[in-house]
Amino acid sequence: MSLTKKTVFFRKSLDKATQLISICAALTGIIFLVWILFEVISKGFEAFSVDFFMLPTLDQEEGGVANAILGTVIITVVSTVIGVPLGLLGGVFLSEYGRQGRIGDLIRFSANVMMGMPSIILGLFVYTLLVQTTGNFSGLAGAISLAIIMLPVVLRTTEDMLCMVPNALRESALALGTPKWKVTIQILFRSARTGLITGILLAIARVSGETAPLLFTSMNSYYWPLDPWWNVSSFFTSPTANLTVTIYNYAMSPYAQLNKMAWGASLLITFAVLSINVLARYLLKEKK
Repeated sequence: MSLTKKTVFFRKSLDKATQLISICAALTGIIFLVWILFEVISKGFEAFSVDFFMLPTLDQEEGGVANAILGTVIITVVSTVIGVPLGLLGGVFLSEYGRQGRIGDLIRFSANVMMGMPSIILGLFVYTLLVQTTGNFSGLAGAISLAIIMLPVVLRTTEDMLCMVPNALRESALALGTPKWKVTIQILFRSARTGLITGILLAIARVSGETAPLLFTSMNSYYWPLDPWWNVSSFFTSPTANLTVTIYNYAMSPYAQLNKMAWGASLLITFAVLSINVLARYLLKEKK
């Protein structure tokens, strides 16, 4: 066999082996994913009832997780209000003003580091910054910790999406005398709106299942987040119920009813994260 034939045979064999390994790895991941979904769905549906969605936890035998659902929604909304605007502004700066500058490089490097940083470290940072100084766990502290996690994701996505907009659009608008801020908001944001919305949804999905930061900041509570509903100050001064920490506490409980509710709360979180990811994929898909 000539050297050329040996080389072709070796390359084809390596290609087939690589394909086989890739297929096996993909199938392994799919099998575990289906297994996890089957376990969560089969055991989670058993906990679903009217009381599960309408009542807070009353004792070890009855009640639900309505307070944790409401607390999770409030914390996520507040973190989105804090983190998304800052991320959008940072992404605009990097794409329009700091592409080549040292400050832009420093911000870009810092954002990349923060994206890979364990969430528990960010939770400890907010714990030291807010909880220790005020002496209170609070929903606001939890929202701030999640906003810090969202910030680099939105920032880097915004920069990438705006950099994909052709420079001809910028130059045409500026040539007509349009101010720079109007070009950014009315032209660049409109051109990249699908990617920007996708990045925001992915950031929300990223933080919606976080537990470690909330363990150090908002903790958990058996009461309604706003009780009475007009008492907004309780969100700033007292622990706030949330689904992820509730799952952690109930799963470790020796009571079967609480274990059952932990599976139901896990199914809620799983469904919410999957729904957000599917919506993000749908928006990201280019229309013909």
